[in-house]
Amino acid sequence: MLYVRFPLSLRNIEDLLHERGVDVSHETIRFWWQKFGPMFASEIRKKRANRLRSWPQWRWHLGEMFLKINGERHSPWRAVDHQGEVLESCVAKTRDKKAALKFPRKSMKRHGRSHVLVTDRLRSCGAPMKDIGNTRRQETGRWLNNRAENSHLLFRRRERAMQRFRRMRSLQMFAAVHAAVFSHFNSERSLTSRQNFKLNRAAALAEWRQLCVA
Repeated sequence: MLYVRFPLSLRNIEDLLHERGVDVSHETIRFWWQKFGPMFASEIRKKRANRLRSWPQWRWHLGEMFLKINGERHSPWRAVDHQGEVLESCVAKTRDKKAALKFPRKSMKRHGRSHVLVTDRLRSCGAPMKDIGNTRRQETGRWLNNRAENSHLLFRRRERAMQRFRRMRSLQMFAAVHAAVFSHFNSERSLTSRQNFKLNRAAALAEWRQLCVA
């Protein structure tokens, strides 16, 4: 959890565990998160999807960013709801209509349709809306998609801590795991009282421990 949730390197986690009396190498930590991270992320997504399907008035924000892997550009796409919770994450090599169509379909298959779909003014985002019948639900405008843009900041911090990615497969796996873990512990502390924040944080940690035990 420390490696995925916080902007720490594998060797930082190794040093922290050493202070707590746990002697493991950074390669062991890498093996742990690659094996158990997708399992935990899958369980978190299942529970969240079942819970959020009952909310028909969703507002989704779709956005993409640029990353370079061995000198080649890749575009991680991300769907964020109106509360800043990351719903889905997908990595594509292009920003064309095919990539923009595949991602909303994948998100709607798992979470259902949204009431409003906010995108940026990228042309490839407008064409797929006609194919999936979301033209009337699409909204574009200046600053409307800040939810999606701000959600990229945490991932950028992780990218710098990891000294970038070297393979598309590792990027896709980490993006999916990071999105699920971030959404699980995201409690919007600036919008709630201190007491409610502590209760939400304790509940998220208790649920996480249940996943680890299971």
